[in-house]
Amino acid sequence: MGGERGNGANSERGRSRFRNLWKPYSRVPLLGWFFGALVAVTLERLAGTPLAQFLGLQKIPVLFGFSVMLKNPVLIPNVILYTLIIYGVPTAVATRLCIPLANGIAASLFRFPMAVTAAAHLALLYAILHVWAEISDYRVLVLRLTLIAVMLTLSLNVINGYMGEFSCSHPGFMALGAYCASVLTIGLFVNAQLLGTASLPAALGPFLFPVALILGGLVASFGALFVAIPSFRTRGDYLAIISLAFLFIVKSLIENLEFVRGPRGLSGQPDWADLPTVFLWTVLCVWSINNFVRSTIGKALNAVRDNEMAADAMTVDTRRTKMVAFLFGAFWAGVAGGLFAHVMRYVNPGNFGIQNLAEVLAMVYFGGLNSVYGSIVGAVSISLLGEALRPLEIFKWIIIPLLLILVMIFRPTGLIAFRDLDVANLLKPKPKPDGEG
Repeated sequence: MGGERGNGANSERGRSRFRNLWKPYSRVPLLGWFFGALVAVTLERLAGTPLAQFLGLQKIPVLFGFSVMLKNPVLIPNVILYTLIIYGVPTAVATRLCIPLANGIAASLFRFPMAVTAAAHLALLYAILHVWAEISDYRVLVLRLTLIAVMLTLSLNVINGYMGEFSCSHPGFMALGAYCASVLTIGLFVNAQLLGTASLPAALGPFLFPVALILGGLVASFGALFVAIPSFRTRGDYLAIISLAFLFIVKSLIENLEFVRGPRGLSGQPDWADLPTVFLWTVLCVWSINNFVRSTIGKALNAVRDNEMAADAMTVDTRRTKMVAFLFGAFWAGVAGGLFAHVMRYVNPGNFGIQNLAEVLAMVYFGGLNSVYGSIVGAVSISLLGEALRPLEIFKWIIIPLLLILVMIFRPTGLIAFRDLDVANLLKPKPKPDGEG
């Protein structure tokens, strides 16, 4: 009994120490965390290489050292020490020291319109990502693909989460957007065999690239009509069956179109989807989807999900609501597909199959249904985890499903479910509570 009481007392003391250590950080605004992260990535940029060599690492770990630890477990202590010296300690110290300054700047920014405040935070976030990614081309590629995964996950969550249906057609929408944008950019701006001599000067390409992405999204929305019109006349699991059939139809159609080189794939896309471009489109996607789900039609969508008959009785046009949401989600999947094609600069029908569907579904359900936060967390987590576990080859497809099974058992709705993005609350300063000196 005495031992149990002693263990309980030690545990309570440990929790008390942790609360005391964390208490100052509860006053850190988002701006303060960004400042601490910027200090850490700048330190890695300046001193990462010599520190890595001093610790016995050949180069700076590309993804926080996970692949290094998996390939050579002997180096696990070295990688942990590197991560603490470069990321852990500098972020903690810089964040702690800048609490008054960060709250002061956040309070000053809050006096401006919310668009200005958000733009300042986004500029700092981009600076962090840019400095971190420029360490290697691999980091740039992983970051761009992760941002595209965020767009895909958010757009699918509109359908599978907020609308409460189960759609399997997202890779098909992505394929339509990818091939449409690729045909436009290659045909108009590249001297290739696809359409012969370029019709427009290449210098105009980057300025008209957004038009190609939007047209790709519109083509994907048009394709979504072929799923929505028949499936929304029925109830139950018919959407899943029809949408899966749509995915196979699109994939088979592309494989048999010699115009886009069929199963050989389409290459030669201009390198216009750089990090700033993908970042801006991701921000626009997050902003528009967050506003959509918080709008009147978003609330109607939740009502349809909870009880379609009751929503219909309350004068909600359920068919129109579901149609708008489905086409809206398909549009952003098409835009993401266009960006994906220009990041990889090559696409083939195999990029948009069942494995791609499984990855996107995993991101949605891992992060959390009905949640903008959850979609971002799910996309970033699964994308980075998949890259970190790449050295394990086939075994990573055992580890990730097991992780998903555990999440479904203990958190059936995902890690962060039913949470929209409240920008004002996220960006506001955090002054001292009343009564504290």
